[in-house]
Amino acid sequence: MKFTLHFWVLFCCLYALSKNIYARPDTVSVGALFTFNSTIGRAAKIAISAAVNEINNDSSILPGTNLVVEMQDSNCSGFVGIVQALQFMEKDTAAIIGPQSSVIAHVISHVANELQVPMLSFGATDPTLTSLQFPFLVRTTRSDHFQMAAVADLVDYYEWKQVTAIYIDDDYGRNGIASLGDELVKRRGKISYKAAVRPGAKKSEMASVLVRVALMESRVVILHANPDSGLALLSLARNLGMTSSGYVWIATDWLSSILDSSPRLDIGLLSTMQGFLTLRQHTENTRRKSMLASKWSALVKKDSVDDLFLINSYGFYAYDTVWILAYALDAYFSRGGNISFSNDTKLHEVGAGGLQLKAMTVFDGGRLLLERIQQVNFTGATGPVKFDTDGNLIRPAYDIVNIVGSGLRTVGHWSNYSGLSTSLPETLYMKPAKRIRGDQKLHTVIWPGETTVRPRGWVFPNNGIELKIGVPNRASYRQFVSVDNNSGTVRGFCIDVFVAAANLLQYPVPFKFVPFGDGSQNPSYPDLINNILTNEFDAVVGDIAIVTNRTRVVDFTQPYVESGLVVLTSVKKQSSSGWAFLQPFTIKMWCVTGLFFLVIGTVVWLLEHRINDDFRGPPVKQVITVFWFSFSTLFFAHREDTRSTLGRFVIIIWLFVVLIIQSSYTASLTSILTVQQLISPITGIDSLVASDEPIGFQVGSFAESYLVNELGVSRHRLKSLGSPDEYKQALELGPANGGVTAIVDERPYVEIFLLLHPKFAVVGSEFTKSGWGFAFPRDSPLAVDLSTSILALSENGDLQRIHDKWLANDAAMSTSQNNELESDRLQVYSFSGLFLICGVACLVALAIHAGILFHKYCEQRRQMSADGSSRSSRSSFRAFLSFADRREMDTHIASKDKAGGDHSISARSSSSVSTAASC
Repeated sequence: MKFTLHFWVLFCCLYALSKNIYARPDTVSVGALFTFNSTIGRAAKIAISAAVNEINNDSSILPGTNLVVEMQDSNCSGFVGIVQALQFMEKDTAAIIGPQSSVIAHVISHVANELQVPMLSFGATDPTLTSLQFPFLVRTTRSDHFQMAAVADLVDYYEWKQVTAIYIDDDYGRNGIASLGDELVKRRGKISYKAAVRPGAKKSEMASVLVRVALMESRVVILHANPDSGLALLSLARNLGMTSSGYVWIATDWLSSILDSSPRLDIGLLSTMQGFLTLRQHTENTRRKSMLASKWSALVKKDSVDDLFLINSYGFYAYDTVWILAYALDAYFSRGGNISFSNDTKLHEVGAGGLQLKAMTVFDGGRLLLERIQQVNFTGATGPVKFDTDGNLIRPAYDIVNIVGSGLRTVGHWSNYSGLSTSLPETLYMKPAKRIRGDQKLHTVIWPGETTVRPRGWVFPNNGIELKIGVPNRASYRQFVSVDNNSGTVRGFCIDVFVAAANLLQYPVPFKFVPFGDGSQNPSYPDLINNILTNEFDAVVGDIAIVTNRTRVVDFTQPYVESGLVVLTSVKKQSSSGWAFLQPFTIKMWCVTGLFFLVIGTVVWLLEHRINDDFRGPPVKQVITVFWFSFSTLFFAHREDTRSTLGRFVIIIWLFVVLIIQSSYTASLTSILTVQQLISPITGIDSLVASDEPIGFQVGSFAESYLVNELGVSRHRLKSLGSPDEYKQALELGPANGGVTAIVDERPYVEIFLLLHPKFAVVGSEFTKSGWGFAFPRDSPLAVDLSTSILALSENGDLQRIHDKWLANDAAMSTSQNNELESDRLQVYSFSGLFLICGVACLVALAIHAGILFHKYCEQRRQMSADGSSRSSRSSFRAFLSFADRREMDTHIASKDKAGGDHSISARSSSSVSTAASC
């Protein structure tokens, strides 16, 4: 009996140990730190109380343990919040829900790391509060890193490149905007102006900040503030006319939290933000969310709150935060954990003074509880609750909300998985991620001014500052750009094009031209472009070639002039000589053509020799016949008849080849005898590079770097030239007398030079393709608008009229173009296809002829063997040649005679001979 009693006692102890019921405390005290009277705090207070009640009434979680949450009101004060957090540390608190403020979180996280007390914040969204620096701070809401990525994708979706950021100048505001800047850079955008607002600033200070924003170029404003300062800024912006058409306002999720909490939206409040976009943390439609929303009104009344308000996204995250802690504590106790604290030796080493530092103790199981928090996995009111390896909640997503009329309209969603989409983020996780630009979609947005047309996003800044536009102060070719050093007036073709394009813009652009260079020689164009990078110039206008290395640092407008590098050299006239008839063909072409005449004659002789008396006779006669027949085909005057099918096949193809060669020769000879010919040892860029002669280039031109870097020309061969007169002198002197053999320059300059000096010419073809454009800083919207204006100038004919005003017309240009060398002679390669076809036809015909001949020879030998005829003493090869040389009729008769035989066969042979003779 005693044994049975001991057995049951032992069984009950083991069972209790397995369930860890006896090790669980009756009560677990948890602190909560946030501002009660705030948009986030009001919803969080009700949501936390509701979660605590549900947990304590649920026997499946924390059985036998009552969860107690002690809430403290930080009252929007960072100092009060820090003191209250330290008080929680003195009370041996196992965990803290909060803080709500990122500013407080930065300070208290250091204390939590030391005392190993986990803090679960549902409101601290500062992206710099990372788990690497603050492992005991667990963010149970979305980091602003993801919110700023959503804003950057939104800006990129509407193709805006610059934004203005207005933010509260604290940890929350500064670090959030810094994250936005990083995300915009990834998408080739930037924050053009950062407007910081002092925490607790007066309205006069805010108005001063907004006035500076209104003077900026960008009209896309990102507002990252807290509810109180944010609403004050919007009210002032409306009074300043900054919420009208043309502006774009994107507010972070602080604005959606205010609007979602209001049961009846104030029309006066909404009037300050018509057409605005705001973000809202996306929460999935889960069972817990529906249950909490359905009983929210009752919970608010139960809390004796006078003003009714609705739950916002932060309230749902606060609700889930309590459940995260409950699941983690349950797992902690199930693994044998208990609530115990020990003294911190570091605090004993510090002089306490009046502070009760010794009262703050280290939570012994804090690290284990932190691990259990990071391992939770359940479906809460916001959706799946699980932490990734970086300590962030999985599946970050936001709703894109458009404020229109008297309500809110969701125009799309953003998720870190699929970017912008009109579908709910949770429906896209089972599909392949599509982050390419074409797959990003949003519904139509109604912008400020009640328009659905996408705002341009920028205007020319109305700050009275003129654009400083650099122009090259050229010493040569001043038709393009010229600067009057006395009056400072800038004129020229390029200047007129820019002014005409600027006049077509839909907004005024004040500017002034700033000459670059001393005018004694052409300036360095790379240095001129680099002045845009150093902000010395806001743009550069002139004869600026659009080349690769320049497009890497600046943006260009649409080209307004086609350009490219050409080779200019001196040429001399070539007079016709008594041997001009040989010039159409090269020597190689003459040799190959003559050889083919002989080949064709030989092939036809081989094919016709046995059956055609015209190709038979003494050897001398046959050789003459071959030559006569082949060359007479050139004039289609051959009198010899071709009887064999193969011979006629070869002749037909050869006559076609002769026709093509004869026509080409006639055309080329006519051109040589009637068109003035210019000759030069340089035929193009290839022969110029291959030579070792000096090459000229224009001072300041990109031709120098192109010749050296792209074509591998040694620098010692290059000679800089500054004016058309220097061009002329260098070409006339030539390489032997200190000049150059050719000049490499852009076609517009060369065309003007040739009008003055027609004895020079362009050789070869244009070997680069580029154009001239106006240079602006990267991603400048003015470059895009001016490109549109340049296209309009081209379409309406104004660009051509400006061209004709400053430069020669096309008729004059054609005079110089006629002087280009036409030194190409007819090459063998031009007729290689014809020669190949003819050669193949000859080979095929000879092969067929040889096969037929060999077959007949073999038949004759077999017949002679069967008739007992004696074999010839000659070799088989000589016998075959003898057979091939005989006339085909004689060969047939000889085979019959050697066969002998009866009188009937002889009679038939006689009959055959007489028949053949009659034929």
